[in-house]
Amino acid sequence: MERKTTGQLGEDLAVKFLKKNRFKILGRNINNYLGEIDILARQKDDIVIIEVKTKSTKSFGQGYEMVNYFKKKKLLTLARELQKEYSGKTIRIDIVSIDLTEEPAIIKHFVNAVEDSL
Repeated sequence: MERKTTGQLGEDLAVKFLKKNRFKILGRNINNYLGEIDILARQKDDIVIIEVKTKSTKSFGQGYEMVNYFKKKKLLTLARELQKEYSGKTIRIDIVSIDLTEEPAIIKHFVNAVEDSL
């Protein structure tokens, strides 16, 4: 499967999973000068940046393991910028890891996976 197709499928599965778990999707693939937010959602009063990592092979570990130090720093920078738009709201960063090597796909949701302590 092509990388872009894999990523799109993973994001589609993540959106379905999040909606099922009472998240309101505010946007997808939101770009600004700092980078891209895969999914922006609201859960109760929290604004949630969701990084989706999809794996179609078993090589190189799980999807969530692909969120390294530098990606975490970028996500925190995006969260700080988003805080300007959503002042007074709690903004958190979750990771949704999708494993397509199983049928059905295995979805793991890591709440508040990236914290401002880097």
